[in-house]
Amino acid sequence: MSKVNKKIGLGSLSLLICIIGILFAFSFGDKGAFGDVIIKFIGLKAWSNGDRGIHYTIYYTLIFFIPSVILGLKFKNDSGAKLGEIISSIMLIIIFLVIIFSTVTATGSSQIS
Repeated sequence: MSKVNKKIGLGSLSLLICIIGILFAFSFGDKGAFGDVIIKFIGLKAWSNGDRGIHYTIYYTLIFFIPSVILGLKFKNDSGAKLGEIISSIMLIIIFLVIIFSTVTATGSSQIS
């Protein structure tokens, strides 16, 4: 058997960008999402209605996960590229499901009222 040594290259950024996206999207403990802090610092809104409503941070995370998938696909022989692609793909599926279900739920509840 031959041992395959993968090189560090542009595809390796896929995993790094994916990790940054995860840190950007999730809240840890009783703190808000790290992305919310960055977004507010830049001057953008993290929520549509103060601290409620539509959480815009979930849309901003697409800036990280989409390029991560693309880099993982394009440079699949680099170290960490496949893992970054897989994790980012899972995160994209989860984000799209959350967006779809929250839209359906909001539409359904407004029609009931």
